[in-house]
Amino acid sequence: MEIGRECTLLCCVALFCLWTCATALLSPKGVNFEVQALMSIKNSLEDPHGVLENWDKDAVDPCSWNMVTCSPDSLVIGLGTPSQNLSGFLSPSIRNLTNLQIVLLQNNNISGPIPSELGRLPKLQTLDLSNNSFTGEIPSSLANLKSLQYLRLNNNSLSGAIPLSLANMTQLSFLDLSFNNLSGPVPRLLAKTFNILGNPMICTTGTEKECNGTTPMPLSFSFNTSQNSQPSVRPKSHKVALAFGSSLGCICLLILGFGFLLWWRQRHNQQIFFDMTEQHLEEVCLGNLRRFQFRELQIATNNFSSKNILGKGGFGNVYKGYLQDGTLVAVKRLKDGNAIGGEIQFQTEVEMISLAVHRNLLRLYGFCMTATERLLVYPYMSNGSVASRLKAKPALDWGTR
Repeated sequence: MEIGRECTLLCCVALFCLWTCATALLSPKGVNFEVQALMSIKNSLEDPHGVLENWDKDAVDPCSWNMVTCSPDSLVIGLGTPSQNLSGFLSPSIRNLTNLQIVLLQNNNISGPIPSELGRLPKLQTLDLSNNSFTGEIPSSLANLKSLQYLRLNNNSLSGAIPLSLANMTQLSFLDLSFNNLSGPVPRLLAKTFNILGNPMICTTGTEKECNGTTPMPLSFSFNTSQNSQPSVRPKSHKVALAFGSSLGCICLLILGFGFLLWWRQRHNQQIFFDMTEQHLEEVCLGNLRRFQFRELQIATNNFSSKNILGKGGFGNVYKGYLQDGTLVAVKRLKDGNAIGGEIQFQTEVEMISLAVHRNLLRLYGFCMTATERLLVYPYMSNGSVASRLKAKPALDWGTR
């Protein structure tokens, strides 16, 4: 009897331990809740190219999934499917991915409202929903994102007023709300760079009360003219006033033109990522990538010597290089780095490569971007390229291939 009781007690203890382990796996900090959230997002989207095909609801670890980036602790910190022709809507279940730092869903056809649940992601730093078909108002809950530095909602069909709460986002470096159907007054935004062009119903006089009865302006300038102005008593004074007004108008137009030119040049020459000060130039800009100085890669590759070339391709040459700490890397120097569309090409490639996770794909280590140069940095693989292996003597058998 004693032995039977001891066996029963041991079985109960074992069952309790198993139950505790299973419960731990389903805790809010576990991966299973992230799997469920990601599957809800997948189910709400139409995926014509099958980029989310390896997202499996029975999986325990989503870190090997396409377009998902994880931290060293296996927590989902990045979600990005740019330019994949996705449609459907963005599931509110994204709120359960509480460790997200980057969301890149630009250049798709996602519709419906922007989920207010995005405001419950405390670690979110970059949110890009541009060039989609989102409708409705901008959620005021986005102002709760105290870590958000880069926000792009441009080229959608958003309507309503810009939330006044966005004026409290002191940490915001870049904000683009251009080319929507926004209306009403513009709050005093604190972002270092912001764009509200292409919203014809925007009023820039400051308050909703002042906006009533005024003509909406697409730019942050408004000119109010009195309809009941009295003609001048003396014709000479009238002519002087007319000449002065014309001169002032010309000066304003010149200032506007010069300002637009400066903005356009800055838009095309500035780096596509959000601004950073000099002391933060080597901090992570996208995911866990390192940003290199051009001079650093110049030294590493012996000034891009032809002796260091590992291979040549349609996008540029790949060079072998040694970093200052002795790390061996492969540096891909893109052709036509300063050509029109170069920034877009570079941004897309960095986003896609950094978010692609597969055991047969080489992870991107870092990048470099200047006004005239675009470079990608990979870990160096000493076993050569696939082409060299296939053409080697003796040739590889089909099983090994």
